[in-house]
Amino acid sequence: MPLLDILRNIANELDGDDDDDFSGTVEPYSLFCARDDVTLMEKAIKTEGGGAIAIIDLLLKRNCEQRQMVKKAYQESSGTALDKDLVAVLSGEMKDLALALLMTPVQYDAFLLREAMEGWGTDEEILTEILVSRTNDEIREIKKVYKEEYQRDLETDLDKENRGHYQDALLNLCKGTRSEEQHADKDLADSDAQTLFNSGEDRAGTNDTVFIHIFTTRSNAELRKIFQRYSKHGDGEMAEVLEDELSGDVEDCLIAIAKCAMNKPSFFAEKLHSAMEGYGTRTKTLIRVLVTRAERDLKKVMKEYKKMYEKSLQQDILAESEGDFETALLTLCGKDD
Repeated sequence: MPLLDILRNIANELDGDDDDDFSGTVEPYSLFCARDDVTLMEKAIKTEGGGAIAIIDLLLKRNCEQRQMVKKAYQESSGTALDKDLVAVLSGEMKDLALALLMTPVQYDAFLLREAMEGWGTDEEILTEILVSRTNDEIREIKKVYKEEYQRDLETDLDKENRGHYQDALLNLCKGTRSEEQHADKDLADSDAQTLFNSGEDRAGTNDTVFIHIFTTRSNAELRKIFQRYSKHGDGEMAEVLEDELSGDVEDCLIAIAKCAMNKPSFFAEKLHSAMEGYGTRTKTLIRVLVTRAERDLKKVMKEYKKMYEKSLQQDILAESEGDFETALLTLCGKDD
């Protein structure tokens, strides 16, 4: 959904707190027994050619905490790591999905960030997506796990692999010190809106540093109020200002911050739609978004998807994927309400 459309719905968003209530699709399995699951997993791994869907089905029907218990019990029972054994029997999308499910959320985020910067080139979409959508506590935990898992410093890697104003924006977000104020101060919002106007529309050339500072330090509630108050100062709306005054990766980053501030489930619904739009399907994006939102807000993401595209996420998955992978994605989504 274009940012302009999101911002035009601002009146419906301004007075509500950011809603972090659980609306995931994966819940704890009520009859869970780690030892029983290990037995099932060992049997599926030994089933030549037909165990993939049984493996994935078991993982999908346990929540993250239960999967960690299965990993531990499997290691104790077999003497080998479950993820290594799964790599030997799975391939392609099913392997990627299984490995994602076996990580904790923070391990998976750290893995994605490392993968985005490893080797030749950088995947800016992943760097932006994670750093703009996670809480301060989550970012601090990601940095800790990144260090433990890869013996590297996340901020150092971000600094090395990126350039210019986009680099500045990522490093600001990586501090994990954004305001998390739920109630925006009108006077501060007016001041910030005026500052943004003075730094963009009201001058020749844009002071990117000012835009970056405000967008990477203010809370979602504060940003929503700033977007509303901006019309008092500028000729256009904030969406138009971002598109006119900025460019490249830093523009994409600040637009992503704005979208998350306005409606985070809508931000992820758009990611899922883009992954299936046009020729070919970006399966890694589907896995990443579905796994990372499954125990957070995937029901809300699916609701926004239907509102934005007038069809359900499950309908598009049926049209754009096939076989065991299609079955697995639909299981992760749950029923189509």
